[in-house]
Amino acid sequence: MQALHFGAGNIGRGFIGKLLADSGIKVIFADVNEKIIDLLRSQGSYRVKIVGDNLDLVEEVNNISAINSKDIDGLIPLFTQVDLITTAVGPNVLKIIAPTLAQGILARLAQGNTRPLNIIACENMVRGTSFLKEQVFAHLPQEARASAERLIGFVDSAVDRIVPPVQADEADPLLVTVEAFSEWIVDQTQFKGEIPTIKGMEKTDNLMAFVERKLFTLNTGHAVTAYYGKLKGYRFVRESIEDPEVKAFVKAVMQESGAVLIKRYAFDPQAHSAYIEKILQRFANPYLTDEVDRVGREPLRKLSYNDRLIKPLRGTLEYGLAHQNLMRAVATALHYRNEQDPQAQELQHYLCAKGVRATLQKYCELQEEGLIEEIAAIYHEIK
Repeated sequence: MQALHFGAGNIGRGFIGKLLADSGIKVIFADVNEKIIDLLRSQGSYRVKIVGDNLDLVEEVNNISAINSKDIDGLIPLFTQVDLITTAVGPNVLKIIAPTLAQGILARLAQGNTRPLNIIACENMVRGTSFLKEQVFAHLPQEARASAERLIGFVDSAVDRIVPPVQADEADPLLVTVEAFSEWIVDQTQFKGEIPTIKGMEKTDNLMAFVERKLFTLNTGHAVTAYYGKLKGYRFVRESIEDPEVKAFVKAVMQESGAVLIKRYAFDPQAHSAYIEKILQRFANPYLTDEVDRVGREPLRKLSYNDRLIKPLRGTLEYGLAHQNLMRAVATALHYRNEQDPQAQELQHYLCAKGVRATLQKYCELQEEGLIEEIAAIYHEIK
Protein backbone atom coordinates (compact mmCIF):
# COMPACT_ATOMS: atom_id res chain seq x y z
CA MET A 1 0.00 0.00 0.00
CA GLN A 2 1.22 3.52 -0.79
CA ALA A 3 0.24 6.91 0.63
CA LEU A 4 0.94 10.39 -0.70
CA HIS A 5 1.31 12.76 2.23
CA PHE A 6 1.25 16.54 1.74
CA GLY A 7 3.31 18.32 4.39
CA ALA A 8 6.80 17.18 5.45
CA GLY A 9 7.07 19.48 8.45
CA ASN A 10 7.32 18.39 12.07
CA ILE A 11 3.70 17.21 12.32
CA GLY A 12 3.82 15.46 8.96
CA ARG A 13 6.99 13.56 9.83
CA GLY A 14 6.48 13.16 13.57
CA PHE A 15 2.81 12.20 13.62
CA ILE A 16 0.89 11.12 10.50
CA GLY A 17 3.84 10.05 8.35
CA LYS A 18 5.22 7.98 11.20
CA LEU A 19 1.92 6.20 11.89
CA LEU A 20 1.56 5.34 8.20
CA ALA A 21 5.13 4.06 7.87
CA ASP A 22 4.86 2.10 11.15
CA SER A 23 1.88 0.33 9.58
CA GLY A 24 3.91 -0.89 6.62
CA ILE A 25 2.62 1.75 4.21
CA LYS A 26 5.09 3.32 1.76
CA VAL A 27 4.91 7.08 2.40
CA ILE A 28 5.70 9.63 -0.29
CA PHE A 29 6.10 13.09 1.25
CA ALA A 30 5.18 16.12 -0.87
CA ASP A 31 6.33 19.57 0.22
CA VAL A 32 7.71 22.84 -1.16
CA ASN A 33 10.67 22.86 1.27
CA GLU A 34 13.49 21.81 -1.06
CA LYS A 35 16.00 21.16 1.74
CA ILE A 36 13.67 18.81 3.61
CA ILE A 37 12.57 17.03 0.43
CA ASP A 38 16.18 16.55 -0.74
CA LEU A 39 17.16 15.11 2.65
CA LEU A 40 14.18 12.74 2.77
CA ARG A 41 14.87 11.61 -0.77
CA SER A 42 18.59 11.02 -0.24
CA GLN A 43 18.33 9.39 3.20
CA GLY A 44 15.13 7.40 2.70
CA SER A 45 14.51 7.59 6.45
CA TYR A 46 14.40 9.97 9.42
CA ARG A 47 14.29 9.82 13.21
CA VAL A 48 11.56 10.77 15.68
CA LYS A 49 12.30 11.52 19.33
CA ILE A 50 9.38 10.61 21.61
CA VAL A 51 9.31 12.23 25.06
CA GLY A 52 7.03 11.99 28.07
CA ASP A 53 6.86 10.81 31.67
CA ASN A 54 9.82 8.45 32.15
CA LEU A 55 10.12 8.17 28.37
CA ASP A 56 12.85 9.43 26.09
CA LEU A 57 13.46 7.28 23.04
CA VAL A 58 14.33 7.70 19.37
CA GLU A 59 12.67 5.65 16.62
CA GLU A 60 13.64 5.47 12.96
CA VAL A 61 11.03 5.86 10.23
CA ASN A 62 11.79 3.94 7.05
CA ASN A 63 10.07 3.03 3.77
CA ILE A 64 9.65 6.66 2.70
CA SER A 65 10.41 8.86 -0.29
CA ALA A 66 9.73 12.47 -1.21
CA ILE A 67 8.84 14.83 -4.06
CA ASN A 68 8.73 18.58 -4.39
CA SER A 69 5.09 19.74 -4.59
CA LYS A 70 6.08 22.17 -7.35
CA ASP A 71 7.16 19.26 -9.56
CA ILE A 72 3.71 18.82 -11.07
CA ASP A 73 4.95 16.52 -13.86
CA GLY A 74 6.34 14.14 -11.26
CA LEU A 75 3.57 14.60 -8.69
CA ILE A 76 0.40 14.06 -10.76
CA PRO A 77 1.28 10.50 -11.92
CA LEU A 78 1.53 9.48 -8.25
CA PHE A 79 -2.23 10.03 -7.89
CA THR A 80 -2.77 7.07 -10.24
CA GLN A 81 -0.62 4.80 -8.05
CA VAL A 82 -1.39 5.53 -4.39
CA ASP A 83 -4.22 4.16 -2.24
CA LEU A 84 -4.38 6.98 0.31
CA ILE A 85 -3.72 10.74 0.45
CA THR A 86 -3.18 12.57 3.73
CA THR A 87 -2.31 16.15 4.63
CA ALA A 88 -0.64 18.00 7.49
CA VAL A 89 -0.12 21.38 5.88
CA GLY A 90 -2.15 23.71 8.10
CA PRO A 91 -5.77 24.82 7.54
CA ASN A 92 -4.79 27.85 5.45
CA VAL A 93 -2.84 25.74 2.93
CA LEU A 94 -5.68 23.33 2.09
CA LYS A 95 -7.12 25.82 -0.38
CA ILE A 96 -3.69 26.18 -2.00
CA ILE A 97 -3.19 22.45 -2.63
CA ALA A 98 -6.80 21.85 -3.77
CA PRO A 99 -6.12 22.57 -7.49
CA THR A 100 -3.27 20.03 -7.44
CA LEU A 101 -5.51 17.41 -5.86
CA ALA A 102 -8.19 18.10 -8.47
CA GLN A 103 -5.63 17.69 -11.24
CA GLY A 104 -4.43 14.42 -9.72
CA ILE A 105 -7.97 13.07 -9.40
CA LEU A 106 -8.67 13.92 -13.03
CA ALA A 107 -5.52 12.05 -14.07
CA ARG A 108 -6.62 9.04 -12.05
CA LEU A 109 -10.09 9.06 -13.61
CA ALA A 110 -8.68 9.56 -17.11
CA GLN A 111 -6.56 6.45 -16.66
CA GLY A 112 -9.70 4.46 -15.93
CA ASN A 113 -8.57 3.64 -12.40
CA THR A 114 -11.67 2.50 -10.51
CA ARG A 115 -9.92 1.59 -7.25
CA PRO A 116 -11.27 3.68 -4.37
CA LEU A 117 -8.99 6.46 -3.13
CA ASN A 118 -9.39 8.02 0.31
CA ILE A 119 -8.22 11.51 1.26
CA ILE A 120 -7.80 12.53 4.91
CA ALA A 121 -6.91 16.09 5.94
CA CYS A 122 -5.17 15.76 9.31
CA GLU A 123 -5.48 19.39 10.32
CA ASN A 124 -6.31 21.31 13.47
CA MET A 125 -9.76 22.31 12.22
CA VAL A 126 -13.32 21.03 12.41
CA ARG A 127 -14.31 18.93 9.36
CA GLY A 128 -11.13 19.91 7.55
CA THR A 129 -11.51 17.21 4.91
CA SER A 130 -15.04 18.34 4.08
CA PHE A 131 -13.64 21.84 3.56
CA LEU A 132 -10.90 20.41 1.34
CA LYS A 133 -13.50 18.49 -0.67
CA GLU A 134 -15.40 21.71 -1.40
CA GLN A 135 -12.20 23.33 -2.61
CA VAL A 136 -11.22 20.35 -4.77
CA PHE A 137 -14.67 19.98 -6.34
CA ALA A 138 -14.61 23.66 -7.26
CA HIS A 139 -11.71 22.79 -9.59
CA LEU A 140 -13.34 19.68 -11.09
CA PRO A 141 -15.43 19.93 -14.27
CA GLN A 142 -19.08 19.03 -13.78
CA GLU A 143 -18.79 15.78 -15.74
CA ALA A 144 -16.03 14.47 -13.42
CA ARG A 145 -17.77 15.17 -10.13
CA ALA A 146 -20.11 12.15 -10.20
CA SER A 147 -17.18 9.75 -10.71
CA ALA A 148 -15.16 11.50 -8.01
CA GLU A 149 -18.11 11.30 -5.64
CA ARG A 150 -18.36 7.55 -6.27
CA LEU A 151 -14.66 6.64 -6.12
CA ILE A 152 -12.97 9.24 -3.89
CA GLY A 153 -13.59 9.20 -0.15
CA PHE A 154 -13.07 12.47 1.71
CA VAL A 155 -12.68 11.37 5.32
CA ASP A 156 -12.89 13.86 8.19
CA SER A 157 -10.62 13.29 11.16
CA ALA A 158 -9.64 14.62 14.57
CA VAL A 159 -5.92 14.73 15.34
CA ASP A 160 -4.11 15.39 18.59
CA ARG A 161 -0.39 15.41 19.26
CA ILE A 162 1.77 18.23 20.55
CA VAL A 163 4.70 18.74 18.19
CA PRO A 164 6.36 22.03 19.16
CA PRO A 165 8.96 23.67 16.91
CA VAL A 166 12.51 23.03 18.12
CA GLN A 167 15.91 24.22 17.02
CA ALA A 168 17.02 22.03 14.14
CA ASP A 169 19.78 19.55 14.98
CA GLU A 170 22.64 20.42 12.64
CA ALA A 171 23.86 16.82 12.75
CA ASP A 172 20.37 15.46 12.06
CA PRO A 173 18.12 18.15 10.53
CA LEU A 174 15.23 15.71 9.95
CA LEU A 175 15.00 14.76 13.63
CA VAL A 176 11.62 15.76 15.09
CA THR A 177 10.54 15.70 18.76
CA VAL A 178 6.98 14.72 19.73
CA GLU A 179 5.08 13.91 22.90
CA ALA A 180 4.23 10.27 23.61
CA PHE A 181 0.47 10.88 23.44
CA SER A 182 -1.23 10.84 20.06
CA GLU A 183 -4.81 10.50 18.85
CA TRP A 184 -6.05 10.18 15.26
CA ILE A 185 -9.78 9.51 14.96
CA VAL A 186 -11.49 9.15 11.56
CA ASP A 187 -15.11 9.13 10.40
CA GLN A 188 -15.52 5.53 9.25
CA THR A 189 -18.76 6.36 7.40
CA GLN A 190 -16.91 8.45 4.80
CA PHE A 191 -14.43 5.89 3.46
CA LYS A 192 -14.76 4.43 -0.02
CA GLY A 193 -13.91 0.74 -0.28
CA GLU A 194 -12.02 -1.10 2.45
CA ILE A 195 -10.84 0.95 5.43
CA PRO A 196 -7.03 0.61 5.73
CA THR A 197 -5.58 -0.79 8.93
CA ILE A 198 -3.30 1.89 10.33
CA LYS A 199 -1.63 1.68 13.72
CA GLY A 200 -2.90 4.52 15.92
CA MET A 201 -5.88 5.42 13.70
CA GLU A 202 -9.20 4.95 15.51
CA LYS A 203 -12.53 4.63 13.67
CA THR A 204 -15.83 6.11 14.83
CA ASP A 205 -19.30 6.83 13.44
CA ASN A 206 -19.68 9.85 15.77
CA LEU A 207 -16.68 11.98 14.90
CA MET A 208 -18.10 15.29 16.12
CA ALA A 209 -18.11 14.03 19.69
CA PHE A 210 -14.33 13.57 19.50
CA VAL A 211 -13.76 16.71 17.45
CA GLU A 212 -15.50 18.80 20.08
CA ARG A 213 -13.90 16.90 22.97
CA LYS A 214 -10.49 17.92 21.61
CA LEU A 215 -11.59 21.45 20.67
CA PHE A 216 -13.26 22.12 24.03
CA THR A 217 -10.49 20.54 26.12
CA LEU A 218 -7.03 20.46 24.57
CA ASN A 219 -7.49 23.49 22.29
CA THR A 220 -9.45 25.54 24.82
CA GLY A 221 -7.06 24.70 27.65
CA HIS A 222 -3.94 25.28 25.55
CA ALA A 223 -5.14 28.70 24.39
CA VAL A 224 -6.15 29.79 27.90
CA THR A 225 -2.80 28.63 29.30
CA ALA A 226 -1.05 30.74 26.66
CA TYR A 227 -3.19 33.87 27.06
CA TYR A 228 -3.18 33.88 30.87
CA GLY A 229 0.49 32.92 30.96
CA LYS A 230 1.33 35.76 28.57
CA LEU A 231 -0.64 38.17 30.75
CA LYS A 232 1.45 37.07 33.76
CA GLY A 233 4.72 37.46 31.88
CA TYR A 234 5.57 33.84 31.11
CA ARG A 235 7.31 32.79 27.91
CA PHE A 236 6.62 29.05 27.89
CA VAL A 237 3.48 26.94 28.25
CA ARG A 238 5.11 24.66 30.80
CA GLU A 239 6.06 27.46 33.19
CA SER A 240 2.59 28.95 32.76
CA ILE A 241 0.78 25.76 33.77
CA GLU A 242 3.18 25.26 36.68
CA ASP A 243 1.81 28.49 38.18
CA PRO A 244 -0.94 27.26 40.57
CA GLU A 245 -3.19 30.22 39.76
CA VAL A 246 -2.94 29.61 36.00
CA LYS A 247 -3.47 25.87 36.38
CA ALA A 248 -6.54 26.34 38.59
CA PHE A 249 -8.06 28.78 36.11
CA VAL A 250 -7.35 26.60 33.07
CA LYS A 251 -8.86 23.60 34.83
CA ALA A 252 -11.97 25.59 35.79
CA VAL A 253 -12.41 26.70 32.17
CA MET A 254 -12.10 23.13 30.91
CA GLN A 255 -14.61 21.94 33.49
CA GLU A 256 -17.16 24.47 32.17
CA SER A 257 -16.51 23.47 28.54
CA GLY A 258 -16.57 19.83 29.64
CA ALA A 259 -20.01 20.24 31.13
CA VAL A 260 -21.24 21.08 27.61
CA LEU A 261 -19.70 17.87 26.24
CA ILE A 262 -21.23 15.78 29.02
CA LYS A 263 -24.65 17.26 28.30
CA ARG A 264 -24.37 17.08 24.50
CA TYR A 265 -22.74 13.66 24.04
CA ALA A 266 -23.50 11.88 27.33
CA PHE A 267 -19.80 11.57 28.16
CA ASP A 268 -19.05 9.86 31.44
CA PRO A 269 -18.26 12.67 33.94
CA GLN A 270 -15.50 10.73 35.70
CA ALA A 271 -13.86 9.69 32.44
CA HIS A 272 -13.94 13.26 31.16
CA SER A 273 -12.50 14.53 34.43
CA ALA A 274 -9.61 12.09 33.96
CA TYR A 275 -9.20 13.34 30.38
CA ILE A 276 -8.88 16.92 31.68
CA GLU A 277 -6.19 15.83 34.14
CA LYS A 278 -4.32 14.09 31.32
CA ILE A 279 -4.41 17.28 29.24
CA LEU A 280 -3.01 19.31 32.15
CA GLN A 281 -0.17 16.79 32.53
CA ARG A 282 0.63 17.11 28.82
CA PHE A 283 0.90 20.90 29.09
CA ALA A 284 3.44 20.40 31.89
CA ASN A 285 5.60 17.94 29.93
CA PRO A 286 9.16 18.96 30.95
CA TYR A 287 10.60 17.63 27.69
CA LEU A 288 8.56 19.95 25.45
CA THR A 289 9.52 23.61 25.07
CA ASP A 290 6.48 25.39 23.67
CA GLU A 291 6.20 29.17 23.67
CA VAL A 292 2.97 30.89 24.68
CA ASP A 293 3.23 33.08 21.57
CA ARG A 294 3.18 30.03 19.31
CA VAL A 295 0.12 28.60 21.07
CA GLY A 296 -1.66 31.96 21.34
CA ARG A 297 -0.98 33.17 17.81
CA GLU A 298 -3.84 34.06 15.45
CA PRO A 299 -6.21 35.19 18.24
CA LEU A 300 -8.92 36.28 15.78
CA ARG A 301 -9.24 32.68 14.58
CA LYS A 302 -9.22 31.35 18.13
CA LEU A 303 -11.90 33.88 19.14
CA SER A 304 -14.14 33.12 16.16
CA TYR A 305 -17.73 31.88 16.46
CA ASN A 306 -17.03 28.15 16.05
CA ASP A 307 -13.59 27.93 17.65
CA ARG A 308 -12.16 26.96 21.03
CA LEU A 309 -13.41 29.82 23.22
CA ILE A 310 -16.70 31.03 21.78
CA LYS A 311 -18.17 27.67 20.74
CA PRO A 312 -18.03 26.12 24.25
CA LEU A 313 -19.27 29.42 25.69
CA ARG A 314 -22.26 29.25 23.33
CA GLY A 315 -22.80 25.67 24.48
CA THR A 316 -23.14 26.78 28.08
CA LEU A 317 -25.83 29.24 27.01
CA GLU A 318 -27.60 26.52 25.03
CA TYR A 319 -27.82 24.20 28.03
CA GLY A 320 -28.11 26.82 30.78
CA LEU A 321 -24.72 25.96 32.31
CA ALA A 322 -22.23 28.02 34.31
CA HIS A 323 -19.81 30.06 32.19
CA GLN A 324 -18.06 32.59 34.41
CA ASN A 325 -14.61 31.17 33.72
CA LEU A 326 -15.20 30.91 29.97
CA MET A 327 -16.19 34.58 29.90
CA ARG A 328 -12.98 35.45 31.75
CA ALA A 329 -11.03 33.31 29.28
CA VAL A 330 -12.46 35.33 26.37
CA ALA A 331 -11.67 38.59 28.15
CA THR A 332 -8.11 37.39 28.79
CA ALA A 333 -7.66 36.48 25.12
CA LEU A 334 -8.66 40.02 24.16
CA HIS A 335 -5.62 41.27 26.06
CA TYR A 336 -3.20 39.20 23.97
CA ARG A 337 -0.42 41.30 22.45
CA ASN A 338 2.21 40.13 20.00
CA GLU A 339 3.91 42.56 17.63
CA GLN A 340 4.97 39.68 15.36
CA ASP A 341 1.39 38.44 14.86
CA PRO A 342 -0.78 40.37 12.34
CA GLN A 343 -4.01 39.06 13.91
CA ALA A 344 -2.92 40.20 17.39
CA GLN A 345 -2.10 43.60 15.91
CA GLU A 346 -5.47 43.84 14.18
CA LEU A 347 -7.27 42.80 17.38
CA GLN A 348 -5.58 45.49 19.46
CA HIS A 349 -6.13 48.20 16.84
CA TYR A 350 -9.84 47.37 16.62
CA LEU A 351 -10.18 47.30 20.42
CA CYS A 352 -8.59 50.73 20.65
CA ALA A 353 -10.71 52.15 17.85
CA LYS A 354 -14.09 50.53 18.51
CA GLY A 355 -14.07 49.14 22.04
CA VAL A 356 -14.72 45.73 23.57
CA ARG A 357 -18.40 45.42 22.72
CA ALA A 358 -17.91 46.08 19.01
CA THR A 359 -14.94 43.71 18.98
CA LEU A 360 -16.99 40.89 20.47
CA GLN A 361 -19.74 41.50 17.93
CA LYS A 362 -17.41 41.68 14.93
CA TYR A 363 -14.89 38.91 15.58
CA CYS A 364 -16.77 36.58 17.96
CA GLU A 365 -20.17 37.21 16.35
CA LEU A 366 -21.78 37.42 19.78
CA GLN A 367 -25.21 39.03 19.88
CA GLU A 368 -26.38 38.48 23.47
CA GLU A 369 -26.23 41.93 25.03
CA GLY A 370 -26.03 40.69 28.60
CA LEU A 371 -23.16 38.33 27.81
CA ILE A 372 -21.28 41.04 25.90
CA GLU A 373 -21.65 43.45 28.82
CA GLU A 374 -20.34 40.87 31.30
CA ILE A 375 -17.28 40.03 29.19
CA ALA A 376 -16.57 43.73 28.66
CA ALA A 377 -16.74 44.33 32.41
CA ILE A 378 -14.31 41.47 33.06
CA TYR A 379 -11.99 42.81 30.33
CA HIS A 380 -11.79 46.23 31.97
CA GLU A 381 -11.40 44.65 35.39
CA ILE A 382 -8.36 42.71 34.11
CA LYS A 383 -6.97 45.84 32.47
